[in-house]
Amino acid sequence: MMRPVRAVLFDLDGTLIDSAPDLAGAGNDMRIARGLAPHPLTHFRPMVGAGARGMVSCAFDVGPDDAAFGALRDEFLQRYEARMTRHTQVFPAMLPVLAALNRSALPWGIVTNKASRFGEPLARALGLLAPGATLICGDTTPHSKPHPAPLLEAARRLQVPAAECVYVGDDLRDVQAGRAAGMTTIVAGWGYLGAGEPVETWGADHLIQMPGELLKLLRMA
Repeated sequence: MMRPVRAVLFDLDGTLIDSAPDLAGAGNDMRIARGLAPHPLTHFRPMVGAGARGMVSCAFDVGPDDAAFGALRDEFLQRYEARMTRHTQVFPAMLPVLAALNRSALPWGIVTNKASRFGEPLARALGLLAPGATLICGDTTPHSKPHPAPLLEAARRLQVPAAECVYVGDDLRDVQAGRAAGMTTIVAGWGYLGAGEPVETWGADHLIQMPGELLKLLRMA
């Protein structure tokens, strides 16, 4: 049984939107520019939640400690910014969920580690900045997830106690941040989920496989 819920917060990439095609596309654009064959989307998809670090690692098998990483990351971000709305879309099954939240006047928002440079124009282009919704990006507060500060700021802006919010995400950091903020945590099983420990070990309050299951948890379906 869920505690009373007065607001719903979502991660962005892999939870609300399928951004993998454009994130992977930026990595493959870099490979093609260097005369390398592109990787299939399945190569990039599990690591989309790791952002530029994950995409550069997938594209060139280098990590942050590699001397070439900084320049590759900067190029990746420039290429991604130029194409980030080309193929990205809201997960179709999320649309009726958002519509139901809007009809019920239940406040909702987005908490993402994406920088405002990307998160704000992307959310706007996809129609996710509905009246009453809030958007917290990775640089909105001094800390990003898994720190609870972004989630607590979202709750403050929505004027809802953190304990009466739920946070839905597809990465271990989402669960860690939500639990640290005192929120009910829900894993989006349709998301990217990373390549680490199984989601069942993350310690979330709930695991759902399809967006519509959220409405059942909220007793809205």
